[in-house]
Amino acid sequence: MKNFSVIALVIVAILGFSSLFVVSEGERAIVIQFGKVKRDANEQTSVYSPGLHFKLPLVEKVKILDARIQTLDDTPDRFVTAEKKDLIVDSFIKWRISDFATYYLSTGGGNRAQAEQLLKQKVNNALRTEFGTRTIKEIVAGEREDLMVGAIEAAKSSSDLGIEVLDVRVKQINLPLEVSNFIFERMRTERLKVAKAHRSEGREQAEIIRADVDARITVMLAEAERESQTLRGQGDAQAAKVYADAFNKNPEFFAFVRSLEAYQNSFNSKNDILVIEPDSDFFKYMKSTTGK
Repeated sequence: MKNFSVIALVIVAILGFSSLFVVSEGERAIVIQFGKVKRDANEQTSVYSPGLHFKLPLVEKVKILDARIQTLDDTPDRFVTAEKKDLIVDSFIKWRISDFATYYLSTGGGNRAQAEQLLKQKVNNALRTEFGTRTIKEIVAGEREDLMVGAIEAAKSSSDLGIEVLDVRVKQINLPLEVSNFIFERMRTERLKVAKAHRSEGREQAEIIRADVDARITVMLAEAERESQTLRGQGDAQAAKVYADAFNKNPEFFAFVRSLEAYQNSFNSKNDILVIEPDSDFFKYMKSTTGK
């Protein structure tokens, strides 16, 4: 009898413990009874808020669901614009559970991965529609906000999943890799073409500047040569005038000095030989100091 009482107490304790469940902050709970979501007298889903709650042991099963705002940030996807151009769009979705019973039933027992997969399909379809009605210029130039508003409105059909879409944001828009490479190559070709044109213009300007400098140098050298010739002529004229003035003052002495200079220049070396008649006027000052 004593053992039976102990066993009964243990069973009662286990049943009492299993009839309690705790819902943490940021979570909500629903109770599954005989495979169906438990509802109240008004046929509304019984949603349990944070705290300590009771359930029927062995009959009711508790499913804890995250009631906080969730972020779905998946891999970028390809979209087609109105002019049939491909874009790689990276976006994210803010969502939360709005109907816990519908969410539980439509996602295979509250499977978050399945819920996000279904949600992504719906939002991507909405984004695909919005991108398909706009050109790249319209998307980039300033209609991105309208595009996201349209996607949010279209994504409200996610209510059949028990999900409320709070926000859809486009983080980044890129061209496909093959298109980007083609555009970059075309830009590189255009830049090289412009650079080549600039270099050609630079060489042309350099030739013009070089020709102008050469012309100026030629003119300057010509002017310098002309001035030097003028100065040389003036110097020769001045020297001739000095010689003439000196000759006119004493012609005989001048002739004597010039003869001596001629003798000196003629017999500058011992090997110099001069063939001349003895009675030539060249030796007149050697015969007489008067030259006669």
